[in-house]
Amino acid sequence: MNTAYLLIGGNLGDRAAYLKSAISRINELCGTIMDTSSIYETAAWGNTDQPNFYNQAVILNTSLTPLHLIQKLLEIEIEMGRVRKEKYGPRTIDLDILMIDQQVFNTELLTLPHPALPNRRFALLPLLEIAPTIWHPVHNCLVSDLLNRCADQLNVQKK
Repeated sequence: MNTAYLLIGGNLGDRAAYLKSAISRINELCGTIMDTSSIYETAAWGNTDQPNFYNQAVILNTSLTPLHLIQKLLEIEIEMGRVRKEKYGPRTIDLDILMIDQQVFNTELLTLPHPALPNRRFALLPLLEIAPTIWHPVHNCLVSDLLNRCADQLNVQKK
């Protein structure tokens, strides 16, 4: 079994309901949800001219390989109405794998740990809430150290 750390988010429709539905589908199709963070509200990152996001980190116990897991997550996104029109555009749901155990993995479809994690407060804060001692295998430090060094100053508020 692997421990996967996911970030779920979205900024269209009933954001809280989409997060709840995504957690349910992940639990049904991908493994067992072990913990979830609080919901955080964040201004959009990248393309800022859109509604605020709700984000939540999840710890998943899974027997799926990293590639099989990302494929299942992409299927859930489509099932939940995700349409990819523009990079960093608005979306009903976004399911990202932040890390899986201490695995370092790089393919065209998936890079682990998520390469943008050190630059995104909206991912680091919820992850830190549920996994305060997690070690980043590429930067060789705790996630809390990444947060302390993070240049991203977007406001991230617990709901």
